[in-house]
Amino acid sequence: MVKFPDIEAARKRIDGAVYYSPCRDSIALSEITAMKILCKLDNLQRTGSFKERGARNALAQLPSDQQKRGVVAASAGNHAQALAYQGKLLGIPATVVMPKFAPLVKVNNCQKLGATVVLHGKDFGEAKAHAHEIAKEGALAYIDGYDDPAIIAGQGTMGLEIVEQVPDLDAVIIPVGGAGLLAGVSLAVKTLRPDTKIVAVEAENVASFSAALEAGKPKKITMHPTLADGLAIPQVGTNAFRIARPLVDLVVTVSEKEIALAILRLVELEKSVIEGAAATPLAACMAGKLDELAGRRVVLLLCGGNIDPNVLSRVIESGLVADGRLGRFNAVISDRPGGLADLAAQIASTGASIKQVVHDRAFASSDVSVVNVLCTVETRNHEHLAELRAKLKSRGVKTYDSK
Repeated sequence: MVKFPDIEAARKRIDGAVYYSPCRDSIALSEITAMKILCKLDNLQRTGSFKERGARNALAQLPSDQQKRGVVAASAGNHAQALAYQGKLLGIPATVVMPKFAPLVKVNNCQKLGATVVLHGKDFGEAKAHAHEIAKEGALAYIDGYDDPAIIAGQGTMGLEIVEQVPDLDAVIIPVGGAGLLAGVSLAVKTLRPDTKIVAVEAENVASFSAALEAGKPKKITMHPTLADGLAIPQVGTNAFRIARPLVDLVVTVSEKEIALAILRLVELEKSVIEGAAATPLAACMAGKLDELAGRRVVLLLCGGNIDPNVLSRVIESGLVADGRLGRFNAVISDRPGGLADLAAQIASTGASIKQVVHDRAFASSDVSVVNVLCTVETRNHEHLAELRAKLKSRGVKTYDSK
């Protein structure tokens, strides 16, 4: 069992090797959540996530002969990058096994940092099993990304920093996948500030911590695709769960739609590129699931920024749709000259902007005098989109949802 002194010792080991990240107020996020929001920006670490804390602490404690042989780990990406980078600084060879679905940006970064990358399995569970095989064959030390006691203690150093930076904090909202971060930070914060509320946030498609709470012990779940790939762990760690369970005050889950919208808000308002897993704390605040924290000083752990640019592009568009700022519908108009121009003029008169139009004559209807037009429009919000469609209806233009 990891104890508070282990976290204090970890802080000394990582000093100078891991960035002391800022924890700053966010006026914009405070306005949209009705809370006094502060953001702990561990996405600014060299490898883009908090994982460097635990990786450095674990690697620094290995016997010298093991450091020469090297280490191996399974990871969806962030732990792999942290192990590769900190291993390079310490001269320790690192092999990382990543699921085949791992974001390309994380795979490429691991390779650039000098790690041996092995892509294996359709999910984290299969990658982990293969990593254990490699460890046995090569006499490598397996470094668990979320349940190794040294990893948990290292992640807990973020909690020490938060208490120093925000001495009057009321709550800390923490993403949870394997629960290593949750265990370490909650132990540090609760030891120093027992009255602080600890909120754990999961993606509903990979809610392994909730499953463990229900079962009373870690339980393997069936996972589904999620934007929060960093939380895609089929079973929480045994050590992590034992530590976190009595310290967590509330557990909430967020949907994929809510995660996408949170990523969009962070890009627009906080000017930060944050991956899905790290966006879940804001998603929980925005979804109205933490109304009891209104007016309180709340720290969000924006603890990772490694999102694939292609995924980010799709997520932003999904966020715009969820926000009512990008809409699509079919309009039935006359196929005579001027029909499309009149439709465009009506849309423009409401202040909406046309992003794309696609004519459909062949499959429109048996009436050859009309044509279907698939319209993609930019609007201010859902109400504006509804106003636009009402205006078209008042002008005799029938619209219906696109499939």
